[in-house]
Amino acid sequence: MLQENALKLKRLHFALLALAVFVCRPAVVEADEPVEKPSKPNFVIFVADDMGWGDSATYGNELIQTPNMDRLAAEGVKFTQCYSACGVCSPSRSAILTGRTPYRNGVWRHLSGRHEAHLRASEITYPELLKEIGYETCHVGKWHLNSQQHFNNPDFPQPGDHGYDYWMYTHNNASPSHKNPDNFVRNGEPVGEIEGYSAQIVASEAQHWLKDIHDPSKPFAMTVWVHEPHSPIATDSRFQALYDGHENAKYMGNITQMDNALGMVMDALDAQGVADNTLLFFTSDNGPVAAFGGTTGGLRGGKRSEHEGGIRVPGLARWPGHIPAGTTSDVPVIGSDIFATVLDIVGIPVPTDRTIDGVSMMPAFSGQPVERSVPLFWRTHVSSGADRVALRIGDWKIIGNDTLTKFQLYDIEKDWKEENDLATKMPEKTEEMKRILLQVWHDIEEEGPNEWWENERQAPSRGATLNY
Repeated sequence: MLQENALKLKRLHFALLALAVFVCRPAVVEADEPVEKPSKPNFVIFVADDMGWGDSATYGNELIQTPNMDRLAAEGVKFTQCYSACGVCSPSRSAILTGRTPYRNGVWRHLSGRHEAHLRASEITYPELLKEIGYETCHVGKWHLNSQQHFNNPDFPQPGDHGYDYWMYTHNNASPSHKNPDNFVRNGEPVGEIEGYSAQIVASEAQHWLKDIHDPSKPFAMTVWVHEPHSPIATDSRFQALYDGHENAKYMGNITQMDNALGMVMDALDAQGVADNTLLFFTSDNGPVAAFGGTTGGLRGGKRSEHEGGIRVPGLARWPGHIPAGTTSDVPVIGSDIFATVLDIVGIPVPTDRTIDGVSMMPAFSGQPVERSVPLFWRTHVSSGADRVALRIGDWKIIGNDTLTKFQLYDIEKDWKEENDLATKMPEKTEEMKRILLQVWHDIEEEGPNEWWENERQAPSRGATLNY
């Protein structure tokens, strides 16, 4: 019943948007008139997979070459405190599309096995909203927003049900590895084995869609979600050779392979003459895996952790004429802010029938603070029991264990490596942050499909008491 009501509200929201577009639409262009390029900006969200904050030259790595990330930073803004919405992949991706923290939107865990959880049809994504005002939409690369039995199953929501006109995607990883993957599906039809490496295959599909399929008279929104550097890693020799003799050459080459794909997408925007009217945002879905060669740049923890190494990720944005080139912003932003940012730019009201956790990043693009009604919040189901939940307000970050009975407190601006737990020294501040954290979590439990995680059968991870 709740999902039916949500779907009715969603349809009403879209109907009102369609009415507004109809009333305001321009006169029809005659066939012999030249087609003008759209005035509305385009959006490209490029997401790496398991890439750490320290995995690029752009963020201080002295060995890994990332010339296209460097170029993006030089032409836009580099965020030093950009976060993923979770310490693992599926949840953080769901937050990008919906603007809602993962437990609220239902994708509370990584969807690699057979689970009830999936991105529900009742969720509103920004591609859906953009389509209602005339945008064309495309997704290429990893999806991972359905459980295994839901993937490419028309009985459950697919990218087309979440606002995409065109998609070529995989469920989770490229299989059997990044080399010659055989598990891509294009608009519902399996593609079979494709020669080459995953990042370049994904970027080539993005180029193809932009050049050969997209109607240039319409604005577009594209998500490019590559698999690199997620395991199982396979690296083209031309990139691995850059690091010959280094024990981590395969991983480092894999990052450069991913960066090359970013460059292909940037080149495609240039070739189609749309780069100046496109907001291009680059980030990662979560922190790195040290065992495979990833680095956090000195941050504590890694993938699956609520410490900074698990959730602080690269964040680069370029929008010529709107974002100052070659700048740095230390304003904390998060993946769920992408939803509200896109809506802010095109003038679509944020849905009011549900909690939207993200806010517009527009002020942060110029280094100005953003105002949040809901603090930055994380919960990662496969973290250790000691750092299951986190919340940040201003410079203060509190980390709670899985049962929300033990807490750590950090002044994250001064102590970005989280080496000095202030919980005992500052009990009043800890209590204040704890109270807010518990209230935010209570609100999320009330709104999200809590039966999905409360009925989870997987054993708790690493000595934790709870499995969610």
